[in-house]
Amino acid sequence: MNTLSLTLRDSTTMLRRNLLHARRYPSATLNLLLTPVMMLLLFVYVFGDAMSAGLGGGADRSDYIAYIVPGILLMTVGSTTIGAAVYMAMDMTEGIIARFRTMAIHRGSVLIGHVVGSVLQSVLSVLVVGAVGVAIGFRSTEANALEWLAAFGLIALFSLALTWIAVGMGLSSPNPEAAGNSAMPLILLPLISSAFIPAETMPGWLRPVAEYQPFTPAIETLRGLLLGTEIGHHGWLALAWCAALTVLGYLWSTSLFHRDPK
Repeated sequence: MNTLSLTLRDSTTMLRRNLLHARRYPSATLNLLLTPVMMLLLFVYVFGDAMSAGLGGGADRSDYIAYIVPGILLMTVGSTTIGAAVYMAMDMTEGIIARFRTMAIHRGSVLIGHVVGSVLQSVLSVLVVGAVGVAIGFRSTEANALEWLAAFGLIALFSLALTWIAVGMGLSSPNPEAAGNSAMPLILLPLISSAFIPAETMPGWLRPVAEYQPFTPAIETLRGLLLGTEIGHHGWLALAWCAALTVLGYLWSTSLFHRDPK
């Protein structure tokens, strides 16, 4: 077998291992799903009327549902990828990675299995949270098939970028608990983005942070694709953030993973 065939075979094996691991511990995935679902229900049914007033134009709760769901979908991606950091740290501390180093397998396949498995879980989690959004009234009547495909691609790219960052966090953490704590910004960043309120309504000192951090361009692009709002420069910013975070996370993760153990 050539190198490419070996890489694909070993990566597929590692992907299956990680998916089986997630299936055996469904509570971990459910816990990561609870945060975006609870935030969605909280902001729609408790704060919905008050928050919708800030959208202008006589907005009501149904307008706020349309506004918040794209933000919650990308918040779901950030929440789910925390699992990649925790599982990576578990593998490092439990000795299975040291065992893999002694076996005749492609070393990069371990990381590929974690990353692809996490992206698949993120996409499935987004579908679940999206179904909750539809159940409470979210509708996307403006999007055509091409825009839906672009929205799905954006979610997958954003998930890939955050997963590589999360894997690096897991590799650099001394234990799974520390990995989970270090990955918390992936949940906290959406709170200071345009996920819940428009960035222009924030204080002047906070507005640049909200506008140019990774989540806001991705959220505004997703809103434009699903709701027909103006995308503007957010589309290019979102793609640039995805590319930059993917490259940074990949280089960071592979550097840590291939480092000789002490």
